[in-house]
Amino acid sequence: QVQLVESGGGLVQPGGSLRLSCAASGFTLDYYAIGWFRQAPGREREGVSCIASSDSSAYYADSVKGRFTISRDNAKNTVYLQMNSLKPEDTAVYYCAADPLYGSSCQPKPIGYDYWGQGTQVTVSS
Repeated sequence: QVQLVESGGGLVQPGGSLRLSCAASGFTLDYYAIGWFRQAPGREREGVSCIASSDSSAYYADSVKGRFTISRDNAKNTVYLQMNSLKPEDTAVYYCAADPLYGSSCQPKPIGYDYWGQGTQVTVSS
């Protein structure tokens, strides 16, 4: 069964950090670009970051650049999103998704991704 499972969300104070994990089962992430997306209540799903399959080239939305870092561990079939200096506006449900795009680029928009996780809630509040 093909599955992506996110974990690591929670409640954190402004300025804090969280590390989200996206674990794949039923398929190998090696040949997939992986994206992280988020959706806040009343807003459209937006791209946060993505990482290419062949050379781990990464994209970051301007709103998270310098604060978030995406990485992949193919041996563990897992992709991570390290989130530092969190702000209240980062509050959202975070989703990971897999795109069968092999190469040195990734799709920053939620288009063309075959598999999606169920999401993990991130709440940044004092």
